[in-house]
Amino acid sequence: MQDNATEVTAAGIARLAGVGRAAVSNWRRRHADFPKPVGGTETSPSFALAEVEAWLRKQGKLAEVPLRERVWQQLVGHPEGPLTALVHAGCALLLIHERPTVWLDASAGSDARLAAMLPGALEQVLTPRFGGVPGRGVHTGRGTDAALVVDAAAAAAVNMSGDVEGVKTAPTTQGVNTDPGTRGVNADSAARAANAALTSPDVNPAPQQQPVNAPSAVHATSAVHGTPGPAASDTPGAAAPATPGPATLGTPGPATTAPATPGADTPGPAAPRTPALRLPTGPQLLASAPLLRGAAELAAELGARQAFEFLLGRHLDANPRQYTLTPADLAGLMADLAGPARTVLDPACGTGALLRAVDIRPDQELYAQDSAPDLAALTALRLALHSRAAVRGAAGDTLRADAHPELRADAVLCHPPFNERNWGHDELAYDARWEYGFPARTESELAWVQHALARLADGGLAVLLMPPAVASRRSGRRIRADLLRRGALRAVIALPVGAAPPYNIPLHVWVLRRPDRTPAAPEVLLADTGRFAGEGRGGPDWAAVREAVLDAWRAFERAGRLAERPGLARSVPVIELLDDDVDLAPARHLPPAAVADGAEQLTAVRERLGATLRLTADLTPPPAAPAPGARWPLTTVGELARGGALVMRTGGNGGHARVPVLTDHDVLAGAAPSGSLPESQEEAVLTEPGDVVVPVLGGGSVARVIEDGTAGAALGRNLVLLRPDHTALDPWFLAGFLRGTANNRQASSYASTATRLDVRRLQLPRLPLDEQRRYGARFRALDEFERALRHASRLGEQLVRGMYDGLTDGTVAPG
Repeated sequence: MQDNATEVTAAGIARLAGVGRAAVSNWRRRHADFPKPVGGTETSPSFALAEVEAWLRKQGKLAEVPLRERVWQQLVGHPEGPLTALVHAGCALLLIHERPTVWLDASAGSDARLAAMLPGALEQVLTPRFGGVPGRGVHTGRGTDAALVVDAAAAAAVNMSGDVEGVKTAPTTQGVNTDPGTRGVNADSAARAANAALTSPDVNPAPQQQPVNAPSAVHATSAVHGTPGPAASDTPGAAAPATPGPATLGTPGPATTAPATPGADTPGPAAPRTPALRLPTGPQLLASAPLLRGAAELAAELGARQAFEFLLGRHLDANPRQYTLTPADLAGLMADLAGPARTVLDPACGTGALLRAVDIRPDQELYAQDSAPDLAALTALRLALHSRAAVRGAAGDTLRADAHPELRADAVLCHPPFNERNWGHDELAYDARWEYGFPARTESELAWVQHALARLADGGLAVLLMPPAVASRRSGRRIRADLLRRGALRAVIALPVGAAPPYNIPLHVWVLRRPDRTPAAPEVLLADTGRFAGEGRGGPDWAAVREAVLDAWRAFERAGRLAERPGLARSVPVIELLDDDVDLAPARHLPPAAVADGAEQLTAVRERLGATLRLTADLTPPPAAPAPGARWPLTTVGELARGGALVMRTGGNGGHARVPVLTDHDVLAGAAPSGSLPESQEEAVLTEPGDVVVPVLGGGSVARVIEDGTAGAALGRNLVLLRPDHTALDPWFLAGFLRGTANNRQASSYASTATRLDVRRLQLPRLPLDEQRRYGARFRALDEFERALRHASRLGEQLVRGMYDGLTDGTVAPG
């Protein structure tokens, strides 16, 4: 099967050729030889990528499809959908990462040969990475940690007799499936291997094949951290075993689970766990062969790990409403709170951001589970590419069908679904995990808290992201009280607004420890980092949040208590919190920052305001001198760009991690870079001194000249960067004329809900460079005056708010 299997939409064609959608429509009408649709609908047709690429090259509209764009189009146009394509690509990239010579041998021939050889080659790589000998502190049942699961008939052929040393495989030509009836994955003959399992389920099985509460689509409740949605299953109890299919990778077999009745000594049977990844068959991989070859080219350019991160990041960025992600900065903070650990569990892993943030250690084991099979598979592949840790992944509803019931991990990290009512309240009433009380139907988050504690070894730490209501809802006060009394809850940390979705509320981080002994005088750390919230959409000051939280937590860990840090943190005796409400919201127990030195701080703010007002007076422009209306010859930004007097760049959709990003809000507010872009291997547009940045949304007349303090930041979305040739254009002259109200009005277009600026249509006069610099000096002085006014406004607001707070809390005298 060739590239014709990959389809591309009109929007994809426009991206390939670097034109608008209208141009593609014109080509279809004007050129009789334009490729005919091969799929889609009448209003949204799709075309064969290979035919489109050939036509564009023939017309001289395309020299070569960029490698990243070609691979991306192959992925989104995959006949089984982008998620299946991502899993197949991830398997191939892991093979390339682990055994590049095996990949080179398999890919040397035709697509049919590649598809025939890959299952056996993948089995050799995936088996040791997704299974093996259980580590310390992991109590396994009969066959729990075998590395490879096949259908029920083949289970007896592999080593499932109770030893946990993994799977005893025959020579590589036979693989695991030694029984003649199970040769669909790794048959003796390569041709048979590619065609033996035509009826086998796909890598991501259909809903009726899922043994454990699998949803019909990507399940946003536990899979993607917090988007409310339907529960995975409406049927009480464990689900039926999986339908026999292709080989599956992970921790298999009939697992044991905790007793159904508290106090029972004998574990009861549980539903067979569904491994995170099913080994794809030859026919399934045949459809993906062009994509796998493209992914291999991308790996040669970027590296296998970076190639997978690029494809996964691009998919997540293209489908923002389907996923609720854990930001990288927050994941890093949660992993640091948990500390170094050898065995780590994430029971609602999503795309694996939390486990990926864990510090790598020797002999590490990472356990993951998610109710969405696709996300469980992607997480397993992502983690295997990220480190050498053993990855134990599973698909299934964690609360209803726990895949790791005997695990006692060193640490648990979790961003559970929020406000989920159908979490299993009725069927789990007598579950042994509810050691601290049976959660109410409205307290699904407290069910996740207790699940995390149940999977910890004594003394292990769990760090969970929680909505703020969990700290104060009356329906959960008894469980909160028991968590406090028994020393399980160690810290509640309020994050700034905008730290993670939903961005409009300040989420909490709970730190819990499985008690190995009851503290003599237990105290709980309460911290509030709300003061570090960023302005607008820029997000919080993560460096300040991280420093404040980790410093307070480590000091509390060492001493068991923390001296009061006004407005930020304090340790509170448990007895003070055990009232009728058991309200754990940090803001209700922390003194405001102004209590310690309110009057002194307000005096300092007033002095700074006075100095700023004096500077503003000095910078006030002189009286405007009248002048006759000038009639300059005009040019446009587009003409200057075509003539080489400046370069135009637009803000990117991704970039390298840890690069500060200048957002459109930063430009409008005159603030420092405060944003972030999705991590990818795309090259971000970095600002340089003298660049002029213009927002294109909102209809405002704003242009900002980049100075040394802002240089090096990445250009965010909805921004256009103009880089003038300083021998032809003065940047301050350029920025000043771009800010003219009439200029912006004539260059703006209007949609139904927003105004968009066409920067190319903005005009400025043709003037000699010396005259430009005269205007530029005046525009620069106006910019300094404007910044002084903004600073004075912020100081004035701070002084007014501080005076109100001081007068109302008694720390400032009225006269």
